[in-house]
Parts: sequence; structure tokens; C-alpha cells
Amino acid sequence: MSDWDTVTVLKKRAPKASTMKSEQAVNAARRQGLQVDTQLKWGASSNKQHVATKNTAKLDRETEELKHETISLDVGKLIQQARQSKGLSQKDLATKINEKPQVITDYEAGRGIPNNVIIGKIERVIGIKLRGKDVGKPITIPPGNPVSVGKKK
Repeated sequence: MSDWDTVTVLKKRAPKASTMKSEQAVNAARRQGLQVDTQLKWGASSNKQHVATKNTAKLDRETEELKHETISLDVGKLIQQARQSKGLSQKDLATKINEKPQVITDYEAGRGIPNNVIIGKIERVIGIKLRGKDVGKPITIPPGNPVSVGKKK
């Protein structure tokens, strides 16, 4: 057997899927007479959580300006007065309830979005009710129940 009879065939690598979808690849396939299937997919590259729903037209017709409900300014003033009477700064109160000082600032200014967990922590630290019909009245703690906020023992 001689080397003159051996044939070596070199192949190009198969094109990647991304290059097959390019405009140049589609045009080349059309010139060669190959079958080309093109589809325009609606919302193909968008995040599935934010797909437009059937209620889009209903929302467009809505004239009311929608905003988050914020805590009332009266409750904010109650928090501020009770905090100051206890001798706490906003930072001290925030540290005691394991929140950022900005949360206390927002609540006192009436900009905070009501969160019952946070309001409950603030109530326990300052000792005043901020929710319900007894707003502004001192919290009565049953004997034998120590007040604990934040860290568990």
C-alpha cells in the first residue's frame, strides 16, 4: 500500500446556531435554494414575569392615579413624640428594631409604606399603640411577658 492512494478529507466545523440565525446565513441559504423558516416570536426575549396581559387596555382606561398607601402623618408624629420622650434618636430606635434609620425617618415623615411587622416592633419599643382603635394609648403588657424585640434568646 502506498501513500499515494490515501485520501484525507478536511471538513469545516458545523456553524453555530447563532450564526445560522444571522441575516447573512438566511440570505445564503435562500440563494442555495434551501428551505428557510423564519418566525417572529412575540415577547421572545422579554422576562416572562412582565408579559403584557389581557388587562392592559383596562389599565390604560383607568383614570385614577395609583399609589402605595402610606402611613398617616398622625402616626408618624406619635412615633416621633414617643421616641423623643424615651430619649431615643432615630438611629437608636432603628437599631433596637433591627431596621435601617431611613425606615424610621420615612415613618415619622408619613412616607413609609405600612408594614405590620415593623409597626409592631416600634410599638413594643416605644410602648404606645400605633394600630387599631386605641392609637396613641400605652400598651399594657401582661405580667410575666418580658418585652423582646429583634434577637431571640
